[in-house]
Amino acid sequence: MAKAVFLDRDGTIMKEGDYLRDPAQVEVFPSALTGLKRLADSGFLLFIVTNQSGVGRGYFTMEDVNKVNARVVADFAKIGVRFEKTYIAPEAPDQPSRGRKPSPQFLFDARDEFGLSLAECYMIGDKLIDLECGWNAGVMKSILVRTGYGVKVEHESADKLRQAVVLDDIQAAARFILDGK
Repeated sequence: MAKAVFLDRDGTIMKEGDYLRDPAQVEVFPSALTGLKRLADSGFLLFIVTNQSGVGRGYFTMEDVNKVNARVVADFAKIGVRFEKTYIAPEAPDQPSRGRKPSPQFLFDARDEFGLSLAECYMIGDKLIDLECGWNAGVMKSILVRTGYGVKVEHESADKLRQAVVLDDIQAAARFILDGK
């Protein structure tokens, strides 16, 4: 079965933006580029799983989200990194949602569509809901990165991170995954 890494977008792959809607403002973390290149070259499938509540709140449209995602995907394509699929939950937190993290539904969808063994997959994010999404899906390990909101989460929710691995960035996460530690 294929192995995969599921990634949050804002604050994990790219700089956190305040309801980012303009693709020109996308700033991919250099460590994400190098880390995901290593994972992709090692045969891991890569997926983006993102909550985009700005749509549900009326701050921007799905078209805006798709343009930002296209920019992210294009930045990684320049170095030969491909994302298999991007899963987007556009609902606001108070709206019913099939896939809004911490729901594991999008990981289950990827498992079924791409023949994944979630027990051999990883979830990487900068918020507790990202980690919970991975735990709820039964991934091998949920990894908190200290980019985006990660440092704040590490300090404010240390008691909830016992099952998590906490690392500086995606490059460190890739080393952890590939070294099997």
